[in-house]
Amino acid sequence: MTPELTALTLAALLQAVQFLLYAIPANLELGPGYTMSARDREPSRQLSPKTARLGRALSNHFEGLILFTIAVIVVTFTKITSPLTAACAVTYLAARVLYIPAYYFGLRPWRSLIWAVGFLATLLMLLAALV
Repeated sequence: MTPELTALTLAALLQAVQFLLYAIPANLELGPGYTMSARDREPSRQLSPKTARLGRALSNHFEGLILFTIAVIVVTFTKITSPLTAACAVTYLAARVLYIPAYYFGLRPWRSLIWAVGFLATLLMLLAALV
């Protein structure tokens, strides 16, 4: 398995961990009556700020993982993997790992800077595929 595919696999597993990090406190805070319902109405209680941040970080990972997956597929199927694309993949994964506590604890501007590092690593992988 290439380093890029390994990073993609680990990023997918990280997303599963993030889901659990969000789902457990959200279920405790909102109760099973709401979380097991069709959710046709707003919950009677709001999530705590930190649990809501975990939910937003999870959504952000879904968004970032789409572009990263495309980058990994492009460099893998075109067989242009290189030390640069491997480094970009590892950088993306490290940024996603660091993003979770940065968002959870509301670290500004670090959260945004960490996100930007992961995004730029993904863009660099895509640009490397075109060169």
